[in-house]
Amino acid sequence: MEPATSPASLEPSPDVGGSELRAAPRFTLLIRAAKLVSAQGEFVCVIRDVSETGVSVRLFHALPVCQDFALHMPAGAVYEITRKWQRDNEAGFAFLEPVAVEQLVNESSDYPKRGLRLGLCFPVVVTTLSGQFEAVVENLSQQGARLTCDRLLAIDQTVRIAAPGLAGETRDVRAKVRWRRDRQYGVVFDDTFTLGEFARLAAQLQAPALLDDNAA
Repeated sequence: MEPATSPASLEPSPDVGGSELRAAPRFTLLIRAAKLVSAQGEFVCVIRDVSETGVSVRLFHALPVCQDFALHMPAGAVYEITRKWQRDNEAGFAFLEPVAVEQLVNESSDYPKRGLRLGLCFPVVVTTLSGQFEAVVENLSQQGARLTCDRLLAIDQTVRIAAPGLAGETRDVRAKVRWRRDRQYGVVFDDTFTLGEFARLAAQLQAPALLDDNAA
């Protein structure tokens, strides 16, 4: 487990005003993954420090140029935030409304193993023993995905999924079908993505330019 960050990491850089962040009491969280949602898409981050007025996060790539974001917690809570500063692989945001820090911290502690799911939509090619066909991924996590296709797949059937950037240029992702509902299927990957791989994949699929100045 990574060591907890110091409260000072929530403070903005010297050239950005932020007295409202410095004035609020600091709370240090256990490292907790979350997602930043903006006009450019959904991106992975790791919450480091939080107070009633602001939050600092670790990033895995450059931050989108948007000023306003929504911070989505794994358990479902959403907080509207605005960017205050960015420094290397960290960024600080101010909440648009005061936040009940204890509630946010407790949610992070109560759901430590709940994974992030990003609402990414992109085409893939699925390969089975009977051939190949096209499908569309509708959301993605480190462990699996939900996809839609016109083919009939069986529960526990093994498939291979390929898409630009999904697993590099030379190999597919092996997965197993876990559930189906009409034309939708839930698949679990044989080899899960690390959080960093997942974060960079999300950036590559939505805004590849963010990886040109990789912050990780």
